[in-house]
Amino acid sequence: MDSGGWSRRRFVGALAGGAAAAALPSCDNAPAPATTPTTAPEASASPSRWARRPSGPRPLHLGTYTSVEGGGKGIGLATYDPATGRITAAGTITGVGDPSYLAMHPDRSTLYAVDERDDGAVTAVRLSDRKVLGRRSTGGAAPCHLSVHPGGRWLLSANYGSGSVAVHPIEASGALGERTALVRHSSPPPGPGQEGPHAHQCVTSPDGRHVLAVDLGTDTVYTYRLDEKAGTLTEVAQAQTRPGAGPRHLTFHPGGRYAYLANEADNTVAVCSYDRASGRVTVGEAQSTGTGPGTNYPAQLLVTANGRYAYLANRGHDSLTRYAVEADGARLRLLDTVPVGGDFPRQIAFSPEGTLLFAANQKSSTVTVFHVDEANGELRRARESFTSPVAVCALPL
Repeated sequence: MDSGGWSRRRFVGALAGGAAAAALPSCDNAPAPATTPTTAPEASASPSRWARRPSGPRPLHLGTYTSVEGGGKGIGLATYDPATGRITAAGTITGVGDPSYLAMHPDRSTLYAVDERDDGAVTAVRLSDRKVLGRRSTGGAAPCHLSVHPGGRWLLSANYGSGSVAVHPIEASGALGERTALVRHSSPPPGPGQEGPHAHQCVTSPDGRHVLAVDLGTDTVYTYRLDEKAGTLTEVAQAQTRPGAGPRHLTFHPGGRYAYLANEADNTVAVCSYDRASGRVTVGEAQSTGTGPGTNYPAQLLVTANGRYAYLANRGHDSLTRYAVEADGARLRLLDTVPVGGDFPRQIAFSPEGTLLFAANQKSSTVTVFHVDEANGELRRARESFTSPVAVCALPL
């Protein structure tokens, strides 16, 4: 691993001087937040979720860096009001180092976190009693993203520092077994300004047929086939962006035929087509983020469950770009940008019903919340921001 590449990624959003970074209270004696009934990912992503208006507090998990000044002590716990968006602190799960990205098992019983360090690892936490079930090596450096395969049997993770993708089996208890696969992105060669591969995301296509890995260093989206018995990966296709784009995150349209790519290095987005039979991704023309000149570092796109609107987190511009999704997902039309109300929005996430959007703002150590209008996609800020140490990931349930 080239430590310069990792530090650029990790500290490109280094803390602003004097940013508030109050620690959440310890969870040792605090009751666990109430969990919601089990909902399969496919069900929670259906357009009908807009009609469900839950009441009562809902769980919110928060990722941070624990090894930086002002960072957290572990995985932050909170609750949020699904009607108002108000967040309330509920403790901390300690014993997890640098949990900068979080993912939930489909049955909602186990939380998984990356340990974004030189000796990269992934950690499983049982939510019923907040017990850390163990830590497994990813075989690479600085894992920055992870996701659970829809079948619930495999955990996929992306090692940014070493440009590789790892697979771990998930046991019946939710704990992780020994790694079954590790694939390094050895080709094509690094793009302009990059010293090596930098895997930034690893997700499963909506049809469940393929695993896609986005690599910022090689300007490539890799498609793999996962052997669901052995837990191994076989590469089946590559899709290159334009040189120097620095692709970061890929988000699928609900229809499954198109996806949207956030390009960190050149401040653009692109519409991609996805062929279900071959797994091949075709990257379209670069489009504007609406942020004007200057450094921006686009982070992540979200698409509403009805497939009509998309949102992009802009870290340099400190805003959210709103797009209209047209032609059944084949086209993005820029509408406007909205101030995020924080500094350096690293990650964004919808509530399960899609009525709220959460933004984790790294530099300001805050989480801001927006109400999402189903009819026109407009965003309306909830009341106050929530203070969370070096907030880099928000996972609402």
